[in-house]
Amino acid sequence: MTARRLIALVAALALSGALAGTAAAAVPSYTAALSQFMCVSCHEPLELVDSPQAISEQQYMRGLLAKGLDMSQVKAGMVAQYGPAVLAQPPARGFNLTVYVLPPLIFLGGLALLALTLPKWRARSRRAAALMLPVAEPLAGPDSQRLDSELERFI
Repeated sequence: MTARRLIALVAALALSGALAGTAAAAVPSYTAALSQFMCVSCHEPLELVDSPQAISEQQYMRGLLAKGLDMSQVKAGMVAQYGPAVLAQPPARGFNLTVYVLPPLIFLGGLALLALTLPKWRARSRRAAALMLPVAEPLAGPDSQRLDSELERFI
């Protein structure tokens, strides 16, 4: 075998391996696909329930995967058969868009609220510290002796 043929053979094997890897990546596994759907009657993840409806959905999904469809085609087939409630993650349009937009907005609003109120709280605590009474000086002489003698009566 010549060096050219050997190089061509290695290149062909590498190319076929790369193509097989991309083809295998395009077709999802059953367990990976199962986690992306819900039972439309139980409203629970499809991978966790064994109701008759869930079993029917699982069988339909197995049939779609057996045809070699990719994940977007499987989702489209499941939605066509069972409606959008079958999706574990709602599509990001219409009212469902609030699921994706509202949490970051609430988080940013909380940060803005902290940015506005934190300086006010600090200023209030500084003012309160400035208004505190000065610490009294320790007693000296006869007052200290009288205090010590009265405290000894209680001990």
